[in-house]
Amino acid sequence: MAFTAQDVKKLREMTNCGMMDCKKALTETDGDMDKAVEFLREKGLATAAKKAGRIASEGMVEAIVIDGVGVAVEVNSETDFVAKNADFQNFVHAIAEVIAKENPADVEALKEMKISDSQTVGEALTEKIATIGENMNIRRFERFDGVNQAYIHAGGRIGVLVNFEVADASKANDEAFVTMAKDVAMQIAAIAPQYVREEEVPADVVEHEKGILKAQALNEGKPEAIVEKMIVGRIKKFFKDICLVEQPFVKDGDITVGKYVENVAKSLGTEIKIAKFARLEKGEGLEKREDNFADEVAKMMGN
Repeated sequence: MAFTAQDVKKLREMTNCGMMDCKKALTETDGDMDKAVEFLREKGLATAAKKAGRIASEGMVEAIVIDGVGVAVEVNSETDFVAKNADFQNFVHAIAEVIAKENPADVEALKEMKISDSQTVGEALTEKIATIGENMNIRRFERFDGVNQAYIHAGGRIGVLVNFEVADASKANDEAFVTMAKDVAMQIAAIAPQYVREEEVPADVVEHEKGILKAQALNEGKPEAIVEKMIVGRIKKFFKDICLVEQPFVKDGDITVGKYVENVAKSLGTEIKIAKFARLEKGEGLEKREDNFADEVAKMMGN
């Protein structure tokens, strides 16, 4: 290799381009810094990278099901205006199709995959940044095999993907199942559960909540002798808040989501289980990250 991690760092500082783009430029030019700069400018990458410091917290979430594969992906832009652009929306949909077909391990692997005969996903993303004029970012995705239901809320603000286990897979085409699956997906979008069922909640999360509930009860002046009994009742309320199957069904508060699914399963003569779900909300939890590119370059170069 005719260049070092420090060369990649220097080229990035000169051009504001991404690490992988700088590494590729130096590889293509045999480590010649001036030619590498020209390479990046010719590819239009330097222009795109100047926008990389700006926070992309808008954008959209796409959720689709293709041939038994469900995908939910979040792609961010700087403004809602871009997110409403048909070209951007088509691009996000194409990314979802790549994820469904190729099953990438993570976002970086996804960027290396072909989105067309002439471009990788990463190259297409860079081109969009340059032509549209905003920083964009493929933030995260989920991919499930099997029986899935996708749901998009508020034009891509929230995307939900629900994975079901169905004893008789043919029943998944029944209208009653499809209606139920959509209802469950909408429940997830509206109420935002964290887990499917009680047994999936990590023990440390439960213990932490019990500690809070105990402190609350003691602060209320309750005798310590009955606090433990109070915690038992209050922890059940906690599970109802965060576990999907324990939540009251939004369309019929007299039953839980779990009971609703059970009723549909009985009517169809099969067993149905909600296996897992993903709920992606655009921009949720996004913060400007620290610039640790020096460490990342060294890691990338194997130093």
